[in-house]
Amino acid sequence: MTAVDRPVALVTGAARRVGAVIARVLHAAGYDLALHCRHSRAELDALIAELESARPHSTLALQADLADVDRLPALVDATVARFERLDALVNNASTFYPTPLGTITPQQWDELFAANARAPLFLAQAAAPYLRATRGSIVNITDIYAERPLPNHLVYGMSKAALRMATMALAQALGPEVRVNAVAPGNVLTSEHLIKAETLEAVIEETALHRQGVPQDIAGAVLWLLHDATYVTGQTLRVDGGRYLGP
Repeated sequence: MTAVDRPVALVTGAARRVGAVIARVLHAAGYDLALHCRHSRAELDALIAELESARPHSTLALQADLADVDRLPALVDATVARFERLDALVNNASTFYPTPLGTITPQQWDELFAANARAPLFLAQAAAPYLRATRGSIVNITDIYAERPLPNHLVYGMSKAALRMATMALAQALGPEVRVNAVAPGNVLTSEHLIKAETLEAVIEETALHRQGVPQDIAGAVLWLLHDATYVTGQTLRVDGGRYLGP
């Protein structure tokens, strides 16, 4: 494909962990990429150098705090200005930490909902005209704990449940031109928090496939929903090895 023919995806939270793997998988599949980070600029620059060595002039770096809602349309505008089209939006960026009942503050509510629910909605709204023009697609990264409580993570779970509802509502509002779906991961990476929500031993024991997932599992599902699932919209695909089923 020539540059003008290649599909273009905007991926938030793309500098590291699952987001970086999503970026690599989409790039290998032929997408040009606008890749967003908040603080992890060094990691994003290294990822972009890697992808540019494989296909020059195929990436754009974007840095912003997604809690600043006024900055969100500019991310979409910069992507379209660089590549002249937008085919996909992957709302991967997320904030995760515990909020035990009795300790929850309004600031925690605002922070978790801003990153996990508000930013994906307003990015989708800004991207909608361009995605309609290309008959594009949105994939939101939710969580299996949008559907069942994770102990001590009440506000996080509520924010991801809001994103799950947004997925359905956006699919209804943007059809038939734009498909909107979600991937709900189980445990695919060990948490970076000192206090773990789940131990690795519990994940393995209570997952039907008896193993932790890997970021490639999520990235493969994202690519399928964006590119191949042409009659799928408004759906949340659990990619959790059967963790949602319980012990």
